[in-house]
Amino acid sequence: MYGTEAAEVYDLLHRARGKNFEDEAEAVLELALGRRPAADSLLDVACGTGAHLRVFGKRFDQVAGVDLSAAMLDLAGARLPEAELTQADMRDFSLGRRFDVITCLFCSIAYVRSTGELEQALRGFARHLTPGGVTVVEPWWFPERFTPGYIAADVVREGGRTVSRVSHASRIPAGSRMEVHYLVAEEDSGVRHFQEEHLYSLFSRQEYEAAFDRAGFDVEYVPDAGRGLFTGVLRG
Repeated sequence: MYGTEAAEVYDLLHRARGKNFEDEAEAVLELALGRRPAADSLLDVACGTGAHLRVFGKRFDQVAGVDLSAAMLDLAGARLPEAELTQADMRDFSLGRRFDVITCLFCSIAYVRSTGELEQALRGFARHLTPGGVTVVEPWWFPERFTPGYIAADVVREGGRTVSRVSHASRIPAGSRMEVHYLVAEEDSGVRHFQEEHLYSLFSRQEYEAAFDRAGFDVEYVPDAGRGLFTGVLRG
Protein backbone atom coordinates (compact mmCIF):
# COMPACT_ATOMS: atom_id res chain seq x y z
CA MET A 1 0.00 0.00 0.00
CA TYR A 2 1.29 3.44 -0.90
CA GLY A 3 1.76 6.07 1.78
CA THR A 4 1.53 9.84 1.41
CA GLU A 5 5.14 10.36 0.36
CA ALA A 6 5.06 7.80 -2.44
CA ALA A 7 1.59 8.86 -3.60
CA GLU A 8 2.83 12.41 -4.16
CA VAL A 9 5.45 11.29 -6.71
CA TYR A 10 3.66 8.20 -8.07
CA ASP A 11 2.36 9.56 -11.37
CA LEU A 12 5.49 11.63 -12.02
CA LEU A 13 7.79 8.64 -11.63
CA HIS A 14 5.74 6.14 -13.57
CA ARG A 15 5.18 8.48 -16.50
CA ALA A 16 8.94 9.10 -16.57
CA ARG A 17 9.45 5.32 -16.69
CA GLY A 18 7.31 5.15 -19.84
CA LYS A 19 3.91 4.32 -18.40
CA ASN A 20 1.13 5.82 -20.52
CA PHE A 21 -2.07 5.75 -18.46
CA GLU A 22 -4.16 7.11 -21.34
CA ASP A 23 -3.11 4.45 -23.87
CA GLU A 24 -3.49 1.69 -21.29
CA ALA A 25 -7.01 2.84 -20.41
CA GLU A 26 -7.97 2.99 -24.08
CA ALA A 27 -6.73 -0.59 -24.61
CA VAL A 28 -8.80 -1.75 -21.63
CA LEU A 29 -11.85 0.08 -22.97
CA GLU A 30 -11.46 -1.68 -26.31
CA LEU A 31 -11.48 -5.06 -24.61
CA ALA A 32 -14.37 -4.26 -22.27
CA LEU A 33 -16.62 -2.60 -24.84
CA GLY A 34 -15.90 -5.33 -27.37
CA ARG A 35 -17.61 -7.68 -24.93
CA ARG A 36 -20.23 -5.27 -23.52
CA PRO A 37 -20.85 -2.49 -26.09
CA ALA A 38 -23.73 -0.90 -24.18
CA ALA A 39 -21.83 -0.58 -20.89
CA ASP A 40 -22.34 2.76 -19.15
CA SER A 41 -20.86 2.22 -15.66
CA LEU A 42 -17.37 1.23 -14.48
CA LEU A 43 -15.65 0.48 -11.17
CA ASP A 44 -11.85 0.65 -11.00
CA VAL A 45 -10.56 -1.53 -8.15
CA ALA A 46 -7.17 -0.36 -6.81
CA CYS A 47 -7.78 2.89 -8.66
CA GLY A 48 -4.70 4.62 -7.22
CA THR A 49 -4.44 8.29 -8.13
CA GLY A 50 -7.29 8.00 -10.64
CA ALA A 51 -5.11 8.32 -13.75
CA HIS A 52 -6.90 5.46 -15.55
CA LEU A 53 -10.25 6.40 -14.05
CA ARG A 54 -10.04 9.90 -15.52
CA VAL A 55 -9.90 8.35 -19.01
CA PHE A 56 -12.72 5.92 -18.21
CA GLY A 57 -14.83 8.86 -17.04
CA LYS A 58 -14.83 10.30 -20.56
CA ARG A 59 -16.60 7.18 -21.85
CA PHE A 60 -18.89 6.06 -19.02
CA ASP A 61 -21.75 8.00 -17.44
CA GLN A 62 -20.94 6.52 -14.03
CA VAL A 63 -17.46 5.77 -12.71
CA ALA A 64 -16.30 4.78 -9.24
CA GLY A 65 -13.08 3.70 -7.61
CA VAL A 66 -11.91 1.58 -4.68
CA ASP A 67 -8.44 1.67 -3.13
CA LEU A 68 -6.88 0.66 0.17
CA SER A 69 -4.59 3.72 0.31
CA ALA A 70 -6.15 6.87 1.72
CA ALA A 71 -3.29 8.94 0.28
CA MET A 72 -3.96 7.65 -3.23
CA LEU A 73 -7.69 8.29 -2.88
CA ASP A 74 -7.02 11.89 -1.80
CA LEU A 75 -5.20 12.47 -5.09
CA ALA A 76 -7.88 10.65 -7.08
CA GLY A 77 -10.58 12.76 -5.42
CA ALA A 78 -8.79 15.98 -6.39
CA ARG A 79 -8.55 14.73 -9.96
CA LEU A 80 -12.12 13.36 -10.12
CA PRO A 81 -14.35 15.23 -7.67
CA GLU A 82 -17.49 13.80 -9.29
CA ALA A 83 -16.45 10.12 -8.92
CA GLU A 84 -17.60 7.87 -6.08
CA LEU A 85 -14.40 6.82 -4.29
CA THR A 86 -14.26 4.31 -1.44
CA GLN A 87 -11.40 3.19 0.79
CA ALA A 88 -11.67 -0.59 0.98
CA ASP A 89 -9.84 -3.88 0.50
CA MET A 90 -10.39 -5.62 -2.85
CA ARG A 91 -10.97 -8.91 -1.01
CA ASP A 92 -14.06 -7.86 0.91
CA PHE A 93 -15.46 -4.53 -0.29
CA SER A 94 -19.22 -4.00 -0.54
CA LEU A 95 -20.64 -0.96 -2.34
CA GLY A 96 -24.29 -1.99 -2.52
CA ARG A 97 -24.52 -1.52 -6.28
CA ARG A 98 -23.47 -3.13 -9.57
CA PHE A 99 -21.46 -2.01 -12.58
CA ASP A 100 -21.20 -3.09 -16.20
CA VAL A 101 -17.39 -3.14 -16.13
CA ILE A 102 -14.84 -3.66 -13.35
CA THR A 103 -11.12 -3.08 -13.88
CA CYS A 104 -8.13 -3.94 -11.70
CA LEU A 105 -4.89 -2.77 -13.30
CA PHE A 106 -1.14 -2.36 -12.79
CA CYS A 107 -0.83 -5.86 -11.23
CA SER A 108 -2.69 -4.76 -8.08
CA ILE A 109 -4.49 -8.12 -8.00
CA ALA A 110 -1.19 -9.77 -7.00
CA TYR A 111 -1.35 -8.16 -3.54
CA VAL A 112 -3.73 -10.97 -2.54
CA ARG A 113 -1.75 -13.62 -0.68
CA SER A 114 -3.12 -16.94 -1.99
CA THR A 115 -5.22 -18.52 -4.72
CA GLY A 116 -8.05 -18.61 -2.18
CA GLU A 117 -7.82 -14.84 -1.71
CA LEU A 118 -7.58 -14.41 -5.48
CA GLU A 119 -10.84 -16.29 -5.90
CA GLN A 120 -12.36 -14.31 -3.00
CA ALA A 121 -11.50 -11.03 -4.73
CA LEU A 122 -12.89 -12.20 -8.07
CA ARG A 123 -16.11 -13.36 -6.40
CA GLY A 124 -16.38 -9.85 -4.99
CA PHE A 125 -16.01 -8.46 -8.50
CA ALA A 126 -18.77 -10.83 -9.66
CA ARG A 127 -21.12 -9.60 -6.91
CA HIS A 128 -20.62 -6.04 -8.14
CA LEU A 129 -21.24 -6.77 -11.83
CA THR A 130 -24.49 -6.66 -13.74
CA PRO A 131 -25.46 -9.92 -15.55
CA GLY A 132 -23.05 -10.43 -18.43
CA GLY A 133 -20.73 -7.79 -16.99
CA VAL A 134 -17.03 -7.69 -17.82
CA THR A 135 -13.91 -7.52 -15.66
CA VAL A 136 -10.44 -6.70 -17.00
CA VAL A 137 -7.55 -7.63 -14.71
CA GLU A 138 -3.83 -7.03 -15.22
CA PRO A 139 -1.75 -9.75 -13.52
CA TRP A 140 1.73 -9.62 -12.06
CA TRP A 141 4.38 -11.68 -13.82
CA PHE A 142 3.78 -15.40 -14.19
CA PRO A 143 6.46 -17.38 -12.26
CA GLU A 144 8.37 -18.37 -15.39
CA ARG A 145 8.59 -14.74 -16.54
CA PHE A 146 9.64 -13.19 -13.24
CA THR A 147 13.28 -12.04 -13.07
CA PRO A 148 14.83 -12.36 -9.58
CA GLY A 149 17.45 -9.72 -8.90
CA TYR A 150 15.96 -7.24 -11.36
CA ILE A 151 16.98 -3.67 -10.55
CA ALA A 152 15.23 -0.54 -11.83
CA ALA A 153 16.59 2.98 -11.37
CA ASP A 154 15.07 6.30 -12.42
CA VAL A 155 15.73 9.99 -11.84
CA VAL A 156 13.12 12.64 -12.65
CA ARG A 157 13.45 16.42 -12.44
CA GLU A 158 10.41 18.69 -12.30
CA GLY A 159 10.66 22.35 -11.40
CA GLY A 160 12.66 22.66 -8.20
CA ARG A 161 12.31 18.99 -7.29
CA THR A 162 14.38 15.92 -8.21
CA VAL A 163 13.12 12.41 -7.47
CA SER A 164 15.20 9.24 -7.59
CA ARG A 165 13.68 5.74 -7.36
CA VAL A 166 15.63 2.47 -7.11
CA SER A 167 13.99 -0.94 -6.77
CA HIS A 168 15.18 -4.52 -6.36
CA ALA A 169 13.02 -7.61 -7.00
CA SER A 170 13.58 -10.98 -5.33
CA ARG A 171 11.91 -14.37 -4.91
CA ILE A 172 10.55 -15.26 -1.49
CA PRO A 173 8.63 -18.36 -0.37
CA ALA A 174 5.29 -16.54 -0.66
CA GLY A 175 6.01 -15.17 -4.13
CA SER A 176 8.04 -12.06 -4.87
CA ARG A 177 9.29 -9.04 -2.98
CA MET A 178 10.05 -5.59 -4.33
CA GLU A 179 12.13 -3.25 -2.18
CA VAL A 180 11.85 0.38 -3.29
CA HIS A 181 13.92 3.34 -2.10
CA TYR A 182 13.19 6.98 -2.89
CA LEU A 183 15.25 10.15 -2.60
CA VAL A 184 13.39 13.43 -3.02
CA ALA A 185 15.43 16.64 -3.21
CA GLU A 186 13.66 20.02 -3.10
CA GLU A 187 15.14 23.49 -3.22
CA ASP A 188 13.43 24.70 -0.08
CA SER A 189 13.51 21.61 2.14
CA GLY A 190 16.61 19.66 1.11
CA VAL A 191 16.81 15.88 0.68
CA ARG A 192 14.58 13.21 2.25
CA HIS A 193 14.59 9.45 1.95
CA PHE A 194 11.84 6.88 2.37
CA GLN A 195 11.33 3.28 1.37
CA GLU A 196 8.61 0.71 0.76
CA GLU A 197 8.24 -3.03 0.46
CA HIS A 198 5.73 -4.64 -1.89
CA LEU A 199 4.87 -8.34 -1.76
CA TYR A 200 3.34 -9.78 -4.92
CA SER A 201 2.04 -13.33 -5.34
CA LEU A 202 3.40 -15.25 -8.32
CA PHE A 203 0.29 -16.97 -9.70
CA SER A 204 0.52 -19.03 -12.86
CA ARG A 205 -1.73 -18.36 -15.82
CA GLN A 206 -3.57 -21.58 -15.00
CA GLU A 207 -4.13 -20.47 -11.39
CA TYR A 208 -5.61 -17.16 -12.56
CA GLU A 209 -7.85 -18.88 -15.08
CA ALA A 210 -9.06 -21.44 -12.53
CA ALA A 211 -9.91 -18.67 -10.04
CA PHE A 212 -11.86 -16.76 -12.68
CA ASP A 213 -13.77 -19.91 -13.59
CA ARG A 214 -14.63 -20.73 -9.99
CA ALA A 215 -15.80 -17.15 -9.45
CA GLY A 216 -18.30 -17.51 -12.32
CA PHE A 217 -16.45 -16.00 -15.30
CA ASP A 218 -15.70 -17.13 -18.81
CA VAL A 219 -12.09 -16.02 -18.99
CA GLU A 220 -9.66 -15.15 -21.78
CA TYR A 221 -6.01 -14.20 -21.49
CA VAL A 222 -4.92 -11.48 -23.90
CA PRO A 223 -1.11 -11.43 -24.22
CA ASP A 224 0.84 -8.29 -25.08
CA ALA A 225 4.39 -6.97 -24.78
CA GLY A 226 3.98 -6.62 -21.01
CA ARG A 227 2.15 -8.82 -18.53
CA GLY A 228 -1.01 -9.18 -20.60
CA LEU A 229 -4.62 -8.86 -19.45
CA PHE A 230 -7.32 -11.25 -18.30
CA THR A 231 -10.87 -10.51 -19.41
CA GLY A 232 -13.74 -12.24 -17.68
CA VAL A 233 -17.38 -12.19 -18.74
CA LEU A 234 -19.79 -13.02 -15.93
CA ARG A 235 -21.81 -16.11 -16.72
CA GLY A 236 -25.58 -16.12 -16.35
